[in-house]
Amino acid sequence: MSGLTTKELLERFRVGDRRACAQIISFVENGAPEATLLLDELYPMMGRAYRIGVTGPPGAGKSTLVEKLAMECRRQGKKVGIVAVDPSSPFSGGAVLGDRVRMSSLFTDPEVYIRSMATRGSLGGLAGRTKEVCDILDAFGKDFIIVETVGVGQMELDIAEAADSTVVVLVPESGDAIQTLKAGLMEIGEVYCVNKSDREGADRMVMEIGTMLEMRAKNDGWMPPVVKTVATTGKGVEELFNKILAHRRYLEESNRLSERRRKVIRNEIERIIEERLREVFYHQPGVRKRLEEMVSDVEQRKVSPYQVADMLWKMYFGNEQRRV
Repeated sequence: MSGLTTKELLERFRVGDRRACAQIISFVENGAPEATLLLDELYPMMGRAYRIGVTGPPGAGKSTLVEKLAMECRRQGKKVGIVAVDPSSPFSGGAVLGDRVRMSSLFTDPEVYIRSMATRGSLGGLAGRTKEVCDILDAFGKDFIIVETVGVGQMELDIAEAADSTVVVLVPESGDAIQTLKAGLMEIGEVYCVNKSDREGADRMVMEIGTMLEMRAKNDGWMPPVVKTVATTGKGVEELFNKILAHRRYLEESNRLSERRRKVIRNEIERIIEERLREVFYHQPGVRKRLEEMVSDVEQRKVSPYQVADMLWKMYFGNEQRRV
């Protein structure tokens, strides 16, 4: 497979070759020279899949819930892609937990594609190339793409932009910590799920979440529902999926889905430009060297970081008319 040309790889991808899909994802994750060309060629095939983000604190049972959500999608005849973001190994840089191990019931289903990704230092709960991997699975013909974040608490706000619908998963024991969640996870959910609801305190947790949501400023007219589930048995999963579908209908009927996706496209273009500017800037002869030389001056308070930044900017851009 590794000896295939880009054209051959794309041909195999278009006929549903899973190994070709895996190879293209690896190219994109690793920043291979072929990645941009492959994404360019696949772009016309993207934009059909609905993306569901599943986030929440560690131990909330997100992986099991994702597995059951995928099974519900399949029960309704839909093709599913799963992107499970795991912490990075400090040794290999690869995914530590490997969520695929915890989703063994889906292994034999040819219409489910599971990919684990390592955060590799990214702080927003997602890996750096999560969106591109979702794009590839979209082009691969998946109807739904479920993204499970790494589980780092309030930092996991990137998923709100990457997903069409964001599900925040909590457990009854989260009740004592719900105030600390308010500024983070409690601001981004379109659907809230109290998992492990067979435990004591589940009903109280549902009431607390409902109270907080009523106090939250509602700018888009959607009132997030709260669903109780027991992911290990599948209880409540069908209702949860139906609430996600209801949110999708709301977005489509109010034209907010297209607005969201336009915003994502705009942000993606800006991110690409920023990456390229940064790469070009620091690869200019003398810029990196001069930066290192000026660090000691900043440390000794001879100049400020802003003055150094201005100096380096002028060193490269001159009169600000230089083209890159």
